[in-house]
Order: sequence, then C-alpha cells, then structure tokens
Amino acid sequence: MAPFRIIIVGGGIAGFTAAIALRATGRQIIILEQSSLNKEIGALISLQPNAARIAGLEWKLEQNFLKAQQMVDEGFRIYNTDGDLVRTIPLATKDKYGAERLLFHRKDLHEALKKAAISPERAGDPVAVRVSCRVLECDAFCGTVTLEGGEVVKGDLIIGADGIHSVLRKHVVEDNPNPIPTGHSAYRLMVPTEILEREEPEFCAKINPREPFTSIIVAHNCRLIMGPGRQGEVYGIVALVPDEQMTEDPALKQSWVSEGNIEKMLETFREFPSWVKNIFRHSPDLGLWQLRDMDPLANWYCGRVILIGDAAHAMLPTQGQGASQAIEDSEALGSFLKDIHESPALDDLINILEVSGFALKGKFSFGAGND
Repeated sequence: MAPFRIIIVGGGIAGFTAAIALRATGRQIIILEQSSLNKEIGALISLQPNAARIAGLEWKLEQNFLKAQQMVDEGFRIYNTDGDLVRTIPLATKDKYGAERLLFHRKDLHEALKKAAISPERAGDPVAVRVSCRVLECDAFCGTVTLEGGEVVKGDLIIGADGIHSVLRKHVVEDNPNPIPTGHSAYRLMVPTEILEREEPEFCAKINPREPFTSIIVAHNCRLIMGPGRQGEVYGIVALVPDEQMTEDPALKQSWVSEGNIEKMLETFREFPSWVKNIFRHSPDLGLWQLRDMDPLANWYCGRVILIGDAAHAMLPTQGQGASQAIEDSEALGSFLKDIHESPALDDLINILEVSGFALKGKFSFGAGND
C-alpha cells in the first residue's frame, strides 16, 4: 500500500501548522523551504483565541508554547502623544472562546511549530524539512514540483503555503492577481527591555514595557503598535506609516527581510515627542516592508494543489489574524483529509479538495467579515 505523499511548499508558520495538522500513520510529508531558515524574522506575533484553542487543545501544543515563552495578552491600551492613557480594552477571551490571545516572539513560535512537526513523539512519521529548495514550477495534475537545479519532487497532494508572493498560485488560478500596495508601509523593531528601562525612563514611566498589554499610539496619520515578548525580556514595535509620508527610497523592494534606515524613520516620525521616538534607536535591527493586499481568488485549489495562508488570502498585520487564519486553514484541511492514509486517486482527491476549498473560502469570508 503506497503512502499518502504530501508536499508542502513553504516553511513558515502556515507550512509547519499544515504539517502538524496532517501528520498521521500512512503519510509521508515533506516541507520545501527556499530559505535556509537561519534568519527568522525578529518580530512579535499574536495568536488569536481561535488559533490558540486549535493549537493548544486539538494539537496538544500547550507545553511547546510554554517553552516558547508565550505571554497572555490582557488587553489593548490606547495612549495619546502626551503619554496619557485614553482607553483600555480588556481581553477576557478564555470564558468566551475557550482560549487566550497569546503573544510570542515570532522566531520562538516558528521554532516551536518546527519542533512539533519533526518530533518523533507525535503520531505518524516525522516531517522531512528541506531548506534552500526554491520551487520554480508545478504540474497540478501530475502532482510534481520542479526545483531550481532541475530536481522534480512528486506527491499526491501539494500545499501552497508560500505566502503572498506564492509561486504555486498561478497554477491554481488563471488570473493570478499581483499583490497590491495598500498605501502603507511598516517599520519593525525589537528592543531589549532592560535597555529601555535604563536609557528611556520617561517612556517606561508612561508605558510599562513588561506588562502584558498591546499598547497603541495613533497620531499624524501614523500608528504605533507595541507589546512585550519572551516574558517581558523584549519589546516589539510595529510602526505603520502612509507611503506618501515615507522618506525611504520608494524604488527599493520592501519585503519581510528589507532593512530600513533609522535616520529616515526618525524623519518620518519627526512630529512625535522625543519620549516616543527616542526608543527607535535602541533596536539592533530595523525591518521595513510595504503592506500589500490581494484581490480574492476565484478558487483555492486545482488538481492536486491547494493554497492556504497568505498564498490564498493575504492578511494585513492590522488585522492580527495572519498566523491565526493559517492555523484555521490547516486544522480544516486536516479534518477533510483525516480518512486518507494511502495514495489517493486523482478524482477522489479532487472531490475532497473541492469540498474543502469551498469550505475554507466560506470559513475565511465569514471570519473576515467578523473581524
């Protein structure tokens, strides 16, 4: 009996959550990641209660998340530029949703998911992970992907978890939409909390960087979204800026790994008070990316290929649902495929993907409408 062979293109959060959801006896799962996975993004990330419940209770990742230094977000605090607390929005999600909103350093969450996927202690064979594997082409009906260098990898199911700039998407929809600039860009910073406490006492007197709250400042058409990670050891900042107010070179491609210029960032935030903008200089790295959206796809599957995560439905960081939606996609896909433990015929697989693709789109549309 031939095993059910699953290829996952993309070794980010969507890729590893799909691997966790699909691990089972009689399956061989391989992740193909184009990067070396040696430089994960230094940023904070949240899991909404919907995803935290799936990962913690259904996938039994509670201990993995504790080791990843999760923090429970107690709510949102909105400040003005004088440092006055304008509004507090408490979060009491466990009673309502059965789980908390969790905060992580993105690298720690990614590593926790990777360890779970490759662990020999979970059901099914450990997931194989191949790095520095760039996928160039795909045959959706033969179930093959072609790597840079010419190697062809064959599977029964190919999952496109390769993000908003997905290589696989053009093999699923004929009118493959290009990501569209939203008109905003975002700086990404991470500052050691002890440095803030030592060097920026005025900031810490107004906003305690160790308290488990998401703090927000909105002014001059810009938005700062800040919060703690690693049990308060680090403080993450995302600074959203309209593109027309940017002083960075607009011709430069801005992606998750683009670097910003601190002097240009300070110029953009020149109207902010010093107690706010002084903290920017303490970040060892300054990431910059242009926020992009994507028109809804006509469908998410074709032949043996199905898209999940940002490859199927790009999510803006202001929604705070990107990683969480990827987890929901993975959980749903795992449920639809739960009875397949050997190589499926193409027609049988297409029938399942047709139902699951329709259900995933419907679930996503409902969730997006209720954000």
